[in-house]
Parts: sequence; structure tokens; C-alpha cells
Amino acid sequence: MAIQADESAREFVLRTVKERNVKFIRLWFSDILGNLKGFSLSPAQLEVALEHGIGFDGASIEGFARVDESDMVAVPDPSTFAILPWRPEHPGVARIFADIYTPEGEPFDGDPRYVLRRNLQRAQELGYTFYVGPELEYYYFRAPDDPTPLDNGGYFDQMPLDVASDLRRETILTLEEMGIEAEYSHHEVAPGQDEIVLRYTDALTMADNCMTYRLVVREIARQHGVHATFMPKPITTENGSGMHTHQSLFRGEANAFYSPDDPNNLSPIALNFIAGLLEHAPAFTAITNQWINSYKRLVPGYEAPVYLTWAHRNRSDLIRIPRVPPGNPEAARLEYRAPDPACNPYLAFSVMLAAGLDGIERNLQPPEPLNENAFGMSEEQRAELGIGELPRSLHEAILLTEQSDLVRGALGDHIFDSFIRNKRIEWNSFRAHVTDFEIDRYLQTL
Repeated sequence: MAIQADESAREFVLRTVKERNVKFIRLWFSDILGNLKGFSLSPAQLEVALEHGIGFDGASIEGFARVDESDMVAVPDPSTFAILPWRPEHPGVARIFADIYTPEGEPFDGDPRYVLRRNLQRAQELGYTFYVGPELEYYYFRAPDDPTPLDNGGYFDQMPLDVASDLRRETILTLEEMGIEAEYSHHEVAPGQDEIVLRYTDALTMADNCMTYRLVVREIARQHGVHATFMPKPITTENGSGMHTHQSLFRGEANAFYSPDDPNNLSPIALNFIAGLLEHAPAFTAITNQWINSYKRLVPGYEAPVYLTWAHRNRSDLIRIPRVPPGNPEAARLEYRAPDPACNPYLAFSVMLAAGLDGIERNLQPPEPLNENAFGMSEEQRAELGIGELPRSLHEAILLTEQSDLVRGALGDHIFDSFIRNKRIEWNSFRAHVTDFEIDRYLQTL
């Protein structure tokens, strides 16, 4: 296979499997929608897989392949090996992410992990490493069939209102056992809503971490008899759950977004990147916000961005520039606030990076930062300032995405076409579905 794993990493995995009495190794990968897929190997199979890969049928994986070209090969990435702490210790269970290849040994175009690798390679050719730090919000409910929030807590509440604190603590400890560092956690604004912030790292590692994080949050909740969901907008009258994504580019050890000469410490590269995100945001929103429910969150009044604006420290804008602490240039970054935690992180990071790099390569310049709240303006005022907005529905988002050469280039033809096809099916199904809203509003009056 094309990826040459570090021999010492392979040896570490095989040695750990033997020493920890691991009998089941789960190979994980993602379909195009970000659903975690996988199958289990025995230790003997793992040794073969690390050397040659292992074949499987990809025909039933969303967006992977047609029946007549379904054979795929999963190649474990030994750098992602981790014991699953919630499984029995003897015998143990581990996981390892896999890259997907064709039987001919070529990277498979339908593998989201490969898509992100390819975009990161493009950034590397330009001299950059892409770092991200997403904030994935979620809700705890009493049960999957009982959409009652677990608590009545609010932002930063502590006990007794915040009854989820033990769940977050156990989740963080589990993640740390798997080598994933959490910076902090807290109760969010809405009842039952929580957030654990992962420490920033390179985008590929972070995408793997996001997939693991979502599983661990749900698993710990399940063990305690409650239900965790990353649904973008589960409660009509409360804030939705976002995945605010902090991002920066580094050249070696130097943060390319930092400038000591700018009053806000933003370099020309950072401004180019911001301009690229703003220009392409409407076109890639279908990727960062891929569900019909995603657009119930992106409405005015619920702390989610709607308009194509940026600002320093203003949390109502699409892009926020956090303050850089004195003497800490590594902290210079932007926060893109539209994505939700139900996206495919491999694809979301890919399109945001592609948009930012396009801004750099074309030397795009952003508009002036907005110094007032766009939500408080009239439509005429926003039009006068040239303030655009994100798509208002999945249908609008699809129409914009399918016209975007940048998104097609970032995702590749295979995933781009499969994704558009999948989302059109979802929209058409929704369009024909009679909702509770319609029954309540029309049944007795029409």
C-alpha cells in the first residue's frame, strides 16, 4: 500500500496488543456523511493488515462504491492505535483508524480521510501546517425516546443545576486515556446542553479525535442511562449545538496568522484566509452544515451566525478573532462559527482549508470588520453595507455547493457527486414529509 507506516509504530502496536492481552482490534473509518464505520480484527489479522492491508466489501458504505467496484482495502494507521477504556480490560479491545485503498493499491477517492490528507498536502506544498481546535456542543436527554433535557442548567452553571458534570468528567478521563487532551468543559446556555473543548492540534489528528469524541460522549452517556445527541437543533426554543472551529496556519514553529505590527495581531496571510472563508462560505455550508435540521440552528436569535461578517471579539459574526494574549503569538487564530457537530470533520476541515488557501493564493482582502451587530440592522442597512448571508435551507445550500469549483476540487469528483446525490435524496424526502407543525397548524382550520 502507498502509506509507509513507521516501523517502530507498528512494533509498538503489536507489542501493546500482546502485553495488554488485546483480542479485538476495531478498524475505524468514516463514510461520506461522517458516520463511524468499522470491523474487528484478531491480533493475527492485525499483523497482516499492518503489512498488507485487509480487504472488505465497501458496496454498502454510504458514498463508497457501486456494487460492481465494491472491493476495498483498509490499511491501519498505527499512529492512531488506542485501547478502548470502556471495554473489558481482559481481554482488551482497541481501535485504530484505517486509510482506504483500491485493490490496485491507490488511495480511494471516496475515503474522507484521504480527502483531508490531500488538502493538507496542498497546504504543506505552500509551506503551511493547518491547526484546528473545534468546540463540539451537544445535548443530554433522559432517553432516546424522551427528549427531556437532563437538567435545567444554564451557561457555566455548577451543581446542583449542572447534573451532567460527572458525565463530562468521566468523558474527559476516558478521552485522556486514549491520548486525547481536553482543555476545559462546561455547561452550555441551554438546559441539558454541554461542551468539552479539545486541545488544538493538526487537522488530521483532530478529525480522528472528533470521531472518537462523539463516540465517547455517547458511550459514557449510555452507560449512565441517558442519551447524548449532536443533533444541531433538537429543541425549537433553545440554542442549537455548534462546532465553532478555531484555525490557524503555521510555517514551521511560527504562526503565520500572527503579526506584531498589526493592532489586532493579524498578519496579511490571516486576512487573506478570512477573505477566502467569507467568499466561499455560502458554497461550502452544505458540507459544514449537512442536515435539514442544521438550518433550524442557523436562524437569527439563537447565537448562531447567519450573515457573512467578521469582527474582533464579537460572537454574533460568522468569523470571530479572539484576543491574542501578550507574549503568546501561537494563540493568533480565527474562529469560524457556522459548522455544527453533526458534520463530517474530515470534509469540513477540507473545505474550510481550501477556501482559506484560495484567499491566500488570490490575495483576497476581507471587508472592514463589522463593529455593530448585524442582527440589529434592517435589510436595507445590510444591503447598503454589502453584507451577504448563509443559505437558509439545505436546498439552498445544495444549489450553491453544486456550482462551486472550489468545493468540487477540495472533495474530488467522487465524494462531491456522491454527497450532492445523497443530500438531494434527503431534501426530496423531507419535502414530501408532512410534519407535526403542519398537522398542528392546518388540520383543524383548513
